Amino acid sequence: MEKRTYAVSGMKCEHCKAKVESALKGLDGVCSVEAHLQDANVTVEYDESVIAPEQIKEAVENSGRYELQI
Repeated sequence: MEKRTYAVSGMKCEHCKAKVESALKGLDGVCSVEAHLQDANVTVEYDESVIAPEQIKEAVENSGRYELQI
C-alpha cells in the first residue's frame, strides 16, 4: 500500500471537497481518501499494483475544474 498527499488546485468549498473525494473513492485500488480544503490537497491510500498516480490525477481532473499535481 502507498499513502501519498497530492496538491489539488480548484477546491473552493465543501462541495468541491466532496466531489474530489467521491471521484477517488470509486476507483479500484483506492482504500482511503481525505481531501483538505485549507491545505488544498488530498491524501490517498492506494494499492500501487492496481492503480497509478496518473489514474488518480485523471479521476480528479475529470470530476470538475480541479488540477492535481503528481
